[in-house]
Amino acid sequence: MPFDAPVRSRRRAQNAVRFLVAILIAIFLDGGSAAAEVVGRSPRVLLLHPYDERLPASSIAGENARNRLIEATSGNVDLFSEFLDLSRFPEEAHIDRMARYMAEKYVDHRPDVVIALGESATRFIVNNREAIAPDAKIVFCGFGRDSASKLNLPADVVGAFSEFDIAKTLELAHALQPDAKHLFIIGGSAAFDRTWLDSARTDLAVASKDYATTYLEGLAIDEFVERAARFPPDSIVLFLTILADSTGRNFLPKDALAIVAAKASAPIYGPYDTYVGQGVVGGNSVTFESLGNAVAGLALDALAGKPITDIEVPQTFFADARQLKRWGLSESSLPAETALSFREPTLWEQHGDLVVGVIAVVALQGLIITGLLIERRRRFAAEGESRLRLLELVHMNQSATAGALSASIAHELNQPLGAIRSNAEAAEAILRGTAPDLNIIQQILTDIREDDERAGNIILRLRGLLKKRSEIDWQEFDLNEIVDSALNILHAEAAKKQVAVSAEQSGRRLPVRADKVHLQQVILNLATNAIDAMVEAATADRKLVLHTTLHGDTKVEMSISDTGRGIPKDRLNSIFDAFYTTKPTGTGLGLSIARAIVETYGGKIWADNRVGGGAVFRFVLPLAEAT
Repeated sequence: MPFDAPVRSRRRAQNAVRFLVAILIAIFLDGGSAAAEVVGRSPRVLLLHPYDERLPASSIAGENARNRLIEATSGNVDLFSEFLDLSRFPEEAHIDRMARYMAEKYVDHRPDVVIALGESATRFIVNNREAIAPDAKIVFCGFGRDSASKLNLPADVVGAFSEFDIAKTLELAHALQPDAKHLFIIGGSAAFDRTWLDSARTDLAVASKDYATTYLEGLAIDEFVERAARFPPDSIVLFLTILADSTGRNFLPKDALAIVAAKASAPIYGPYDTYVGQGVVGGNSVTFESLGNAVAGLALDALAGKPITDIEVPQTFFADARQLKRWGLSESSLPAETALSFREPTLWEQHGDLVVGVIAVVALQGLIITGLLIERRRRFAAEGESRLRLLELVHMNQSATAGALSASIAHELNQPLGAIRSNAEAAEAILRGTAPDLNIIQQILTDIREDDERAGNIILRLRGLLKKRSEIDWQEFDLNEIVDSALNILHAEAAKKQVAVSAEQSGRRLPVRADKVHLQQVILNLATNAIDAMVEAATADRKLVLHTTLHGDTKVEMSISDTGRGIPKDRLNSIFDAFYTTKPTGTGLGLSIARAIVETYGGKIWADNRVGGGAVFRFVLPLAEAT
């Protein structure tokens, strides 16, 4: 049967390519070197289409052949395509012009293989072989052995035969409509259409006797539609092709089919799978994708110098599930292995994966949630352990600070204690007199009380440094208060080492939420380090400045600057690392602990060198109240 069909979805092309990948690779690996024997250039393949580029049949087959050739040769092939347009220009004069044109066009680029898509293209290249491709191998596809025998093809012209058996399409229709009484066969007025009608009369001569058979031909498209609208309900309709109607109007067969099927009052069947989606219930056909792959295989063997022989491309039944539903036809009546398109999946088929997926997701989520809960508990335990270790480190650091300041604290404590003793002795002496002055005694007692409070405050601050706790004491307080407290503790040590200490505090409250003792420890760590850094500086130049201020709208900033030797630039990024120290007797934990404390309360700490010499340490903390 001659080669022609309307366009359809490329799903079959993709499936066919996947199915033939293994064969394709084998052909290429075996034939690649032989194909390369075309010395000095890539092999040339001419794809010869019988009609114009709009015709789906040759376009689908040609595209699949092209893709397979490119893939099998890794692109090492020159591909040419020609469209003879013989459906609209069947005249001999046009054929002669095309032959002369192509002979001249390819005079310097003679093809090594010509792939003829369909009977008309095969006849054309065989008749004009010497002029266009005298040394080329010719392979073809798209028609059967009976048609080939009528062409009297040379022995070296080899094809992929396909039988478009309209009797098998009627077989499918009968299986679906066993009680049908009428048979209508539709064909157009083009030469190709008439060839189809002639074949149908021959192929259906026996089977059509079981029906009241009518051939609808030689009509205009509107007449086809009118007749289709009046088909009896118990009719089977076979739509062949309409390339042209009786008025000479040209069509793509699929478009003509869609026009007729839209008004038809009975189910329509056709011999091309490209009719699926255009209104046919189904049919029997060789797919054009498989034709393209098969003829490309012959071309590859020819390029590789292998012997090639004719092959048969198998047929398949196909059906459209939507049309089955439209006409109330049973899917179970279809022949085995029918390719069913547009089938609505069952509830399980449609949502089974989703249900399984949902169950899997829920189960997975359950596992994840369980894991997260376990991890959360572990994290809380780890955080508690970390906080405990931090508190222990802070306490150790506080004890070390208290030890380092012990001499200064003792000296500062001796002052009020000594004053108390002196005042007490003076009071005793006055009382031993004959007329003690009670006003003086009262003043002495006031001095003793003030000195006692002063000593008590010193001891209270020392107890704060030495107190060990198992939890953070969260409080909201003014950062300036902690600065004042730290200055009181540092006063004696700074005086001992002749360091002038001053504070530049913000004029407003700077509320933060943290542990007072912890922030005090940060300030003491930074300040004592600053005091130690100034031991080599001249006495007059030893200055320690504590400064507090707002940092933006949501943070407070504390800076502690000195006039010491500064920090080497290559050490600025490592001074907060644990065990890093520049002191001969230092532990290297003070600054590391300071950073841990500041970060615990959502802050950040860093160090820089001052422009005028010395270092400055800064840390920021979130404001407890937005400004």
